[in-house]
Amino acid sequence: MSPMSPTPAEPRPTRTAAVIPAAGRGVRLGPGTPKALRALGGTPMLIHAVRAMAASRAVSLVVVVAPPDGAPEVKNLIADHSLPERTDYLVVPGGATRQESVSLGLDALPEDVSVVLVHDAARPLVPVDTVDAVVEAVREGAVAVVPALPLADTVKEVEPGTPGEPEPVLSTPVRARLRAVQTPQGFDRDTLVRAHGTVAVDGEGATDDAGMVERLGAPVVVVPGHEEAFKVTRPLDLVLAEAVLARRRANDGF
Repeated sequence: MSPMSPTPAEPRPTRTAAVIPAAGRGVRLGPGTPKALRALGGTPMLIHAVRAMAASRAVSLVVVVAPPDGAPEVKNLIADHSLPERTDYLVVPGGATRQESVSLGLDALPEDVSVVLVHDAARPLVPVDTVDAVVEAVREGAVAVVPALPLADTVKEVEPGTPGEPEPVLSTPVRARLRAVQTPQGFDRDTLVRAHGTVAVDGEGATDDAGMVERLGAPVVVVPGHEEAFKVTRPLDLVLAEAVLARRRANDGF
């Protein structure tokens, strides 16, 4: 190379960030504290979810999207709990819908973040191996990755009617082709930003980021999920989560 030749550009280091939308109320768990702040084993579910993301050495930043008027409270919550020091933490106010909150989380990401995870605060016990598998698939070239499990139950498509009344069955999808999706969902940042910028918000907005990417026509792939990445939505889920956490603590000795 001659002295006048331009120096080849260094490959830009890439970082992975996790966005956790936690601005919802969680009405199915009943009135009171927002779902993400409900205690699980004496610690708010949100803190468990943040720890689950930070447990992955691939994740260098966790962005928590707080209720619009609750960012100071969430900042104090994070400051009050021990979290891995190698990871950075950021709290930003959210919006009226999950889709709006995720967009606000994306807006807060530094430029050097190229892989984005979006994780439900209500999935507090996702194992680190699942997080790592999603990140690895994106780093290997997938633009959208979803952890998912085969269904244990047969599923019927029905014509919705009056609650409590019999509903006519329209079809029975082939169970082997169906998957129950979980989080964290992983994305190439540019693809996810484009999806949020072009997919219209209808009513409550999109609750599945991978579905927004599908609507762009971009490919979405599935990696194996984990039974402990279930969503804590109803009171019985909280009982199950407490049992899983107690078993982990007994096995890990803490």
